[in-house]
Amino acid sequence: MKKQWGIGLSVVALAAALTGCGGGTGTTPTTAAGTTSASVPAESSAPAGTSSSPVPAGAAELKTASSAAGQIVVDAKGMSVYFFTKDVKDSGTSACTGACIAAWPPVLTESAAPAVEGVTGTVGTISTPEGKKQVTINGLPVYYYVKDKAAGDITGQGVGNVWYLVDPAGGMVQAAAGGY
Repeated sequence: MKKQWGIGLSVVALAAALTGCGGGTGTTPTTAAGTTSASVPAESSAPAGTSSSPVPAGAAELKTASSAAGQIVVDAKGMSVYFFTKDVKDSGTSACTGACIAAWPPVLTESAAPAVEGVTGTVGTISTPEGKKQVTINGLPVYYYVKDKAAGDITGQGVGNVWYLVDPAGGMVQAAAGGY
């Protein structure tokens, strides 16, 4: 009986993390950044299957790529990045906390001005509770999805009707992705 109860609680906790992922105030950039090419390498809090090694100096930390959902923003390794609709633009905080972070790790950088290629939205950073820099686009923090295992995966698109891919201008891609 205790084992079934524990499994039931685990399922409920996982479901809450994947659908709601937080309910606090949103996040926004405190530092706007342009498109510099000589910024400090990124330290990525990438999903499983990707390495967290720094991006080579001078390389773009964020760039654009073609996907089944259209042109999207990806990191230097091609991993898709997402917005969370519960985040509040320009608030300087992330609404994804606790169990949410396990499923949706923040895109981190070491630079106050992350290097970008093809991204026309305003790129900046906010501080995480741990004192790291989370990348923002147009005042909203961006995240990875742990179920995206390889460059080009977009399995987080539309999850819980609150997670959406980011387009190069910094908008939410709310159209359904073909084949997903």
